[in-house]
This record gives sequence, structure tokens and C-alpha cells, in this order.
Amino acid sequence: MNPDFEAPDDQLAASAVAGDERAFARLIARHKDGLYRFIRRYTGNPDEAYDLLQDTLAAAWTALKRYDAARSFPTWLRSIALNKCRDWSRRRAVRRWLTRSDPLDGQAGMNLTDDAPSPEAAVLDQQRLSRLDRAVANLPQGLKEPLILTALEELSHEEVGRILGLTAKAVELRVYRARKALAEALALNEV
Repeated sequence: MNPDFEAPDDQLAASAVAGDERAFARLIARHKDGLYRFIRRYTGNPDEAYDLLQDTLAAAWTALKRYDAARSFPTWLRSIALNKCRDWSRRRAVRRWLTRSDPLDGQAGMNLTDDAPSPEAAVLDQQRLSRLDRAVANLPQGLKEPLILTALEELSHEEVGRILGLTAKAVELRVYRARKALAEALALNEV
């Protein structure tokens, strides 16, 4: 079977279920960058995000037969990624409790712009980004997930509600609380 690489996600998924690995590869190529950004924002750590992305893609391949073509494929992938991120958070919390160590610091994000700022500005930007990544990663799960999915992944409150099993109004309230908590956390770091 030769997938039409311009085919919609549901057709590529059907081809992949029928055994065409190239169709699945095309789906992944289409969605992996956005999925990585989502996971990176959740974890605040690029290396952990890459590992979780691989886990997510493996789980998606295994569960592809259960994909419902009536759903958005990117939303389905994010649901899998969200579950992987939740598992990662639980393991991390247990590991911290067992070792009684401080939380793992998120590594500094990468500067992907072509026109590089001055070294001083780049360092300052990197410090701000790192602080923001840590602040987002330290939000409670119930606030972090809606914030990442709406503000950073640009999903609607309704879409996020379907992923998280909440009403759109509950998502809106949690995003408001998350933003307020972030503002407070970042203000404390400024002092």
C-alpha cells in the first residue's frame, strides 16, 4: 500500500492499521514537532521530553487500532502524551520522595532564532525562559495541563475539556488560576 502523503490523518491512520508503516511514519512526521513542544512545556526538560516523545509514539503505534477517525489525530496523540507526562510526574515525585532530593532543574531551552541577540541579552532571555519552564513544570497537574493545552498548544477550551474530561468553563477557570499562580511564582523569583 502506498499512502498519499497529502492524505488526511484518518486515511493515513487507516493505512497504518492495515500494515503500512510508511503511513504511520508520515503521520508522525506531520505531528512530532508539536507533540515534542507540548511535552517539553509539560516537563520543562528537553531530554526528558525527547524520551517521553519516543514513549508516546511507541504507545500510539500500539494503540493505533483503537484510534477513532471521528476524533482529531493530534488531539488523540496529545491524550497519549498527557498520560505519559502524568506517569513521568508520578515517577519523578516518588523518586524525589525516596531520595529526599530537590526537584530536578529543567535544563535551559535552546535558542532557535537565526538572528542571535547579544550574549548578555541571550543569557538574560535564557534565564527568564528557564525560570518560566520551572514555574510551569512546578504547577499542580490540574492547573498545568489546561494551561499548556490552551495557552501554549492553542487548543480551544472545548478541545481541552474533551481531553481532560472537564467542561469548557472548568478549563477556563483552571487556566485563570494557573496564570495567576505563574504570575505569583515569577514575582517571587524576581525578589
